[in-house]
Amino acid sequence: MGKDKIKTPYYIVYEDKLRKNLQLIKDVETKANVKIIMAFKANALWKTFPIISEYVTSSTASSLNEMKLSLEYLGNEVHTYCPVYTEETFPKFLEGSTHITFNSLSQFEKFKESVNKHNAEEGKHKVSCGLRVNPQCSVIDTDIYNPCLPGSRFGVLAQDLPENLPEGLEGFHFHALCESDSHDLEKVLVALKEQFGKWLQKLKWLNMGGGHLMTRKGYDINHLINVLNDFHKEYPNLELIMEPGSAFTWQTGDLVTQVLDVVENSGIKTAIIDASFACHMPDCLEMPYKPIVEEAIGDDESGFRYRLGGNSCLSGDFVDGWNFTKEIKPGDILTLKDMNHYTTVKTNMFNGIQHPSIWLQPISGEAVKLREFTYEDYKNRMD
Repeated sequence: MGKDKIKTPYYIVYEDKLRKNLQLIKDVETKANVKIIMAFKANALWKTFPIISEYVTSSTASSLNEMKLSLEYLGNEVHTYCPVYTEETFPKFLEGSTHITFNSLSQFEKFKESVNKHNAEEGKHKVSCGLRVNPQCSVIDTDIYNPCLPGSRFGVLAQDLPENLPEGLEGFHFHALCESDSHDLEKVLVALKEQFGKWLQKLKWLNMGGGHLMTRKGYDINHLINVLNDFHKEYPNLELIMEPGSAFTWQTGDLVTQVLDVVENSGIKTAIIDASFACHMPDCLEMPYKPIVEEAIGDDESGFRYRLGGNSCLSGDFVDGWNFTKEIKPGDILTLKDMNHYTTVKTNMFNGIQHPSIWLQPISGEAVKLREFTYEDYKNRMD
């Protein structure tokens, strides 16, 4: 179906843009001898996994549902990290994961016998255990996404580690970045070596977590590759793992909406669209960030200025503001760019507002519908 015939609101993913990102990621993986795995927390649109699996088949999971999704649709190598495991969930993680990272030494001590028993059973795949560490190196401006702030619940500090790590811990995991560049990673690695260097020499792997936005325009790919290769030389014993989230689907999809009404209050004009920031683009309010609107012009250009308002009853369901070359009217189509990563995974059904449908634009041919939501989806969430 042609895009002009699709009923708004709808998300649309572009295969050509997705493949461009995936090829870049694959090239970095090869040139830097690093394993790059997909983080489902940024995107779990499994109907695009047949494309992704041509480049990457390993994933990171932070829940049983994410683990199961990988096993069913992507690949059998699953690196699991949860802030806490339970007696009920941990045996299931053991069965489905190849790597399990613990957030604390107490959690590892609680479950290490279960791991040992599993690994000793004939015919069972071996699970490698790791520990999340906190290098206390903060390079993130937005506190809600900063896991290295003082008082963070994530990871063990170097001062709290014993001289000799408990038997059975084979790797370290850190996550200290968010939409960051290779120079930020370099700073974190300096802090990591200063604080945890004596343990790194005795481990098998190091997971550098997410936040490596290598597919963003202007990212210094060569610097990233050099940083990783230099680290290899210093610690040849370590397999390096990265689990970027946004990088996989950065700027690969849009949310297409329609203006339903225009209201004015105190000189502020708001174009109310048939989608919701609170329900369909929550990062715009959480981060917060202002998405690019394809039909708008730059802030420094003269024009007609509008706030965009969502169609929920939340007072704060709006983002301010965009300039347009002409007045906005009901029926106008507005395309909100870069709405594939950290968007569909965070949507909710507050107010019972209908979800946008989801489409894939293949490299050739017309758009293909991946999912359309109905009343039953809303009803069954509360069933």
